Amino acid sequence: MMIAEWERQYAVQLTWPHEGTDWAPMLEDITATYLDIAAAIIAHEKLIIVGPTADRALTLIRDRVGGEAARLVDTLVCDTDDTWARDHGFISVSEEDGIHLLDFRFNGWGRKFPAEKDNAINSHLKASGLLQGTYEWHDDFILEGGSVESDGRGTLFTTMRCLTAKNRNDMNRETLEDQLKRRLRVQRIVWIDHGAITGDDTDGHIDTLMRIAPHDTIVYVGCDDGSDEQYCELAAMEEQIKTLRTTEGRPYTLLRLPMPKAIYEGGQRLPATYANYLVINGAVLCPTYGQYSRDALAMEIIGKAYPDRKLVGIDSRAIIRQRGSVHCCAMQYY
Repeated sequence: MMIAEWERQYAVQLTWPHEGTDWAPMLEDITATYLDIAAAIIAHEKLIIVGPTADRALTLIRDRVGGEAARLVDTLVCDTDDTWARDHGFISVSEEDGIHLLDFRFNGWGRKFPAEKDNAINSHLKASGLLQGTYEWHDDFILEGGSVESDGRGTLFTTMRCLTAKNRNDMNRETLEDQLKRRLRVQRIVWIDHGAITGDDTDGHIDTLMRIAPHDTIVYVGCDDGSDEQYCELAAMEEQIKTLRTTEGRPYTLLRLPMPKAIYEGGQRLPATYANYLVINGAVLCPTYGQYSRDALAMEIIGKAYPDRKLVGIDSRAIIRQRGSVHCCAMQYY
């Protein structure tokens, strides 16, 4: 079945920013942020850097953490359209014979952006031998890693807004549910019917709204400002989350995250959210936005879900300018 993110990991993938991506006007800033993420990952596990400038990135990482620590970094030089490893990376499932790496089609979040090169990254990873596992090609089904959350025990969480979008698979809910159960080896799909973050290009990825955590805990985004354009959708999502039950019929433990103060770029609101954190071995990388009291409160709440892990704040003000955050940047492997 699809593995919970908090299980022991082998490595994390970052697809590195370069001049041929939308990051070009702010490449220095985003590279500094990626170096922060890379250093945090290397402190706990192996890192795989993918992209046309992967070798150059390794040099920067070596300068940052030292040669000994940088030995935990593997590189794969290949062309990429963008950097969102969460959505073009393999999704891992566990079978009796070991890990299976599922390669789904990535179409640029519903044909919004070029994706041909990113859709080919997994085939390059397979050929490189950097990952161990049974390769499965699912090119006939569009699925992004940020759109699904697994508790590792057979329950999958996802959103109606994203999965039923006509620019993905153009299937009804029943057909989608059958496909997800079969391909991801899960027994139950929990559909979140509400929730939207303004400025989100993904049509409502689950990892911008709510996350499943150990011990049947749900960490989700709340909104207290009735004048906020996001308020009604997030309030409706909160009410639905309160009704959810585990497979044993028990209510989930709920942890409510604050909403960051609105961040704008060129007059447009950016999809800042604290739910987009990354769980790695021994740590949780938490997005921060230079909003010190809210950042601290969000990290405190996330820490309650992962009391045995170190909390590492990652300044995500550069990442959010391209409408993503920490979790979007990375994909974990087991």
